[in-house]
Amino acid sequence: MSDVTPGIPDHDLVLVVDFGAQYAQLIARRVREARVYSEIVPHHLPVEEMLARKPKAIILSGGPSSVYAEGAPGIDPAIFTSGTPVFGMCYGFQLMAAGLGGTVARTGSREYGRTPVTVGEAGTLLADVPAAHTVWMSHGDAVTEAPEGFSVLAETAKTPVAAFEAVDRGLAGVQWHPEVLHTEHGQQVLEHFLVGIAGCRQTWTMVNIVEEQIESIRAQIGERGQAICGLSGGVDSAVAAAIVQRAIGDRLTCVYVDHGLMRSGETEQVERDFVAATGVDLRVVDAEKQFLDALAGVSDPEEKRKIIGREFIRTFEAAEAEVLADAVSGEGGDKVAFLVQGTLYPDVVESGGGAGTSNIKSHHNVGGLPDDLEFELVEPLRTLFKDEVRLVGEQLGLPAEIVHRQPFPGPGLGIRIIGEVTRERLDILRQADAIVREEMTRAGLDRDIWQMPVVLLADVRSVGVQGDGRTYGHPVVLRPVTSEDAMTADWARLPYEVLETVSTRITNEVEEVNRVTVDITSKPPGTIEWE
Repeated sequence: MSDVTPGIPDHDLVLVVDFGAQYAQLIARRVREARVYSEIVPHHLPVEEMLARKPKAIILSGGPSSVYAEGAPGIDPAIFTSGTPVFGMCYGFQLMAAGLGGTVARTGSREYGRTPVTVGEAGTLLADVPAAHTVWMSHGDAVTEAPEGFSVLAETAKTPVAAFEAVDRGLAGVQWHPEVLHTEHGQQVLEHFLVGIAGCRQTWTMVNIVEEQIESIRAQIGERGQAICGLSGGVDSAVAAAIVQRAIGDRLTCVYVDHGLMRSGETEQVERDFVAATGVDLRVVDAEKQFLDALAGVSDPEEKRKIIGREFIRTFEAAEAEVLADAVSGEGGDKVAFLVQGTLYPDVVESGGGAGTSNIKSHHNVGGLPDDLEFELVEPLRTLFKDEVRLVGEQLGLPAEIVHRQPFPGPGLGIRIIGEVTRERLDILRQADAIVREEMTRAGLDRDIWQMPVVLLADVRSVGVQGDGRTYGHPVVLRPVTSEDAMTADWARLPYEVLETVSTRITNEVEEVNRVTVDITSKPPGTIEWE
């Protein structure tokens, strides 16, 4: 993780120490929303390594453990006397209290969920926050006595020390979770720490991100480098490509593999809108027959995914070989082949922290090119969260249809057909899906819904009636979900009249479908996609 920062000396750095909280990424995002750059580090990273990064401040996250439990994650108390400002939340608050000589006790009183808090002395941390407000709690232990030299700022009915600060030492903490939306004034409290106590500069803006990444990419690729980017039609690859194109112009070639599994109009949208917005050199590979032939007779979901993945790599590598054939060897042996990827910060965190830098070297066996051709990865979004990527896309002038496009799986509609994937079934699903997307837009719901897969139960038939005749058609399932990060999701409560319109249109306009159902399962236990 320590090498993730892409050379951004102009921004203050806040490290979020993760103690196993489900909210660590959310804390990092809230810090960035306060226009301060943040990164997540694991709690077992030695404190001297954290301090070597020269952070302007450190935030200790919540966590599921009791500070007194055997094997509970701890932190070297030296962090509290290092001179670097530290903010503790929930478990981190208790670690700070215990580490500095305060008292943390299992009082037998637990607080979970919305909890009223009373501010006694506002201090710097709780300045201008109402004396009585509601916060989100999740703890069994409580701080019963603050460390020496700390001002106690707030209490609840069960927790005598719910917030404290020692501004002269740059230390503060709250028992609650200021990062979650259920906590009133949480962002304000976080900013009071970042700006009022830690003195962070609020310089992390989309304009800066774009300008810095363009400079960084120019330095990485050099004057002669040639880059290739696989476009999926999704926001990540589109924004990554747009930044690189802004940096190196026509030395970037984008390849879009049309596997025939896209939704209605998407291939045309990429060809038309993306090129119009960026002027990028786009090669479209029509591989529909290749993919459908490979999928013929296959119903197993895992097998479908494997086939689609395999054929995609083959197709992309063939395009790569063609595009980069002249970029194999540079004068003096300098590397001139670069592969652009839309890796995001959560990918880096969730894959174990990403010990490498943004120019990790990887060997790709590319058909028609030497086995030892060394590509260098270009990952312009490697430090960004999804919502930041969308803001960068807007900054770059990409059309809203691309920037705010719902996440769409790589295997496309292939995993939204339960059963064998055929051209006929794809066309049925495309028709139904187009109606759903049209009605969501008409109802103004696009920004409220994270994703809305439409699933064709192709191996199921149900009896229906139309006019005076009996029908025997397929059901489709609507799967509207809301989510912040796709790790968890809830089913979206769509207005009944919108559902009615969608159902009526699909059963009237898509001849082979005679039944529309809605999936109201949350994640967990269900996944967002059906396969």
